[in-house]
Amino acid sequence: MDATEFKSIAALDLTRDSEHLSDRERQLVGMAVTATRGCQVCTGSRIEAAMDSGIPYETIIAAIDVAAAVNAGVTLRTAISGAEQYNIDQRCTGTECKA
Repeated sequence: MDATEFKSIAALDLTRDSEHLSDRERQLVGMAVTATRGCQVCTGSRIEAAMDSGIPYETIIAAIDVAAAVNAGVTLRTAISGAEQYNIDQRCTGTECKA
């Protein structure tokens, strides 16, 4: 199996040719996505590539902070929406509940 067999790799290669995003922007977006997806190897290589392309360490930290904050917001909203779908406001559990 070779990565070039997959259409997703060709699509990824096309994004490098975009005139709408700078290399810096592509580096930061790619790093944020891999960090939120939880791939340590991908994230490490993205951080290294970003630093090699001249993006300051402080900018990398700030981008990861934004990605983490957005991801936390999505997590909270998902939990709140899920609770609302089941009409869960505050349920009593354990021995403190009265029937």
